[in-house]
Amino acid sequence: MKKYIKFIPSLLLVLVFSCDDVLSEVPDNRTEIDSADKISELLVGAYPEAGYVSFLEPMSDNADDKGPAATSDVRINEEMYFWRDLNDDDSDTPTNYWNDTYAAIAHANQALASIEELGGGEEFNAKKGEALICRAYAHFMLVSIFSKRYNPDTASIDLGIPYVTEPETVLIKEYDRGTVAEVYNQIERDIEEGLPLIENGYDVPTFHFTKQAANAFASRFYLHFGKWQKVVDHSNEALGSAGASVLRDINGLYDQLPGAAIQFQYSSSTEPANLLLISGQSTYSRGGFSGLARYQLTRSLQQEILGTSPVGLPWAYSIFTYSGDIGLTLIKYDEYFRTTNQAAGIGFAFVTYMVLTTDEVLLNRAEAYVMLQQYDNAVSDINLMFSTKTSGYSSADVLTTSDIEDPSGNFVFTNENVYTPFYTIPSNSLPYINLLLTMRRSIFYNEGLRWFDIKRHNIEVTHRITNVNGNTIDTFTLPKDDDRRAVQIPPDARAFNIEANPR
Repeated sequence: MKKYIKFIPSLLLVLVFSCDDVLSEVPDNRTEIDSADKISELLVGAYPEAGYVSFLEPMSDNADDKGPAATSDVRINEEMYFWRDLNDDDSDTPTNYWNDTYAAIAHANQALASIEELGGGEEFNAKKGEALICRAYAHFMLVSIFSKRYNPDTASIDLGIPYVTEPETVLIKEYDRGTVAEVYNQIERDIEEGLPLIENGYDVPTFHFTKQAANAFASRFYLHFGKWQKVVDHSNEALGSAGASVLRDINGLYDQLPGAAIQFQYSSSTEPANLLLISGQSTYSRGGFSGLARYQLTRSLQQEILGTSPVGLPWAYSIFTYSGDIGLTLIKYDEYFRTTNQAAGIGFAFVTYMVLTTDEVLLNRAEAYVMLQQYDNAVSDINLMFSTKTSGYSSADVLTTSDIEDPSGNFVFTNENVYTPFYTIPSNSLPYINLLLTMRRSIFYNEGLRWFDIKRHNIEVTHRITNVNGNTIDTFTLPKDDDRRAVQIPPDARAFNIEANPR
């Protein structure tokens, strides 16, 4: 039985170009995509202009209850903290992300169709590569959020998301939702075809899929797919041989920056760690959402995630933390406000999100090394990361495989029930995996990546409710393999016969 969907909004390709001869205009005012430059302009829209951090962070174990004294009641924050289905379509919601991501896919597909109509050729290779990688990335993010995790034992029956490969030409069109396996296989085909065509020739590279960014995305995809050698290969391509100089230097550069400059640098296009940035309408950087919302960072959670690092040194992220138990937060985003009416003082708030970074790529590679049982290589990457993220780091703090494998040492971890991905983690690999996931939780705090780690490793999550004194009065648990791990399909899509995720 087929499952169908209506995409809202359908693509309206509105590109404005000047024309000296009014008689040359197409009668129905459509813009002809008849040159490489116009395809480049079209591809600007092939990146989702929306964020996912606002609704994925509160679903994860990165959120805790500040208590009834919290000064800001944010519906998105509360509903997602309790893993409820959210039907709102404002910015920062799952529906908004779904709509904007499918709009990006439509731009990518139109670019591919226009390239084919123009005969293709070497002139268009880089643009074709960008369009294919954009399409693959967008579908990967959708299947990672709105479907179950990839598991080869069930992927052929688990509901995926529609993989759209043709331009939107009608207002309402029927689509087969397909399976997770089909989506993953198509993503891989697009990566394999598109990545070799990618070139580095952009004015602002961090807002496009450069070779480095495309390989970074491939590194993430194959980590979820469980293809370890491909994770290593694409990570190597993304990182090169630059070492620590391409990582985010939290205990160096950031420690020297004044207050507001820290936030600006984190999402800056000049930051070497940022491989792909995406800007979208969002109010997430405002204190009422990211700091004063009830279900966010608490003092106890701050110590758990951002206190002493696994090497015994403090994480250097304290420079991001704003004080005060109720307003406690860790800000990594800087808002840009686009004014639409100066007199009325109204407009739209935008946030630039770091969606692919060298830090993630390095830890992807380290995890793949562990699964390949190349522990020396994994430890080398781990030490490289700690050298840029912990205060007071020195050569005396360098870890060895013996440090991590010591059954009586600080890194011992034997609970095989905590991490249950679709593959088996060898017992001698378990301490490394626990260390790496602990690092990822701290380093990518408030970036949304923790939720993807929770899904792929099938980690149980427990949230609590507290009283005015901070005491726990109730707890709620999201068990392993719970259906709520797949965010509900938006109501507009379900209204057109797309099957809802089970609950």
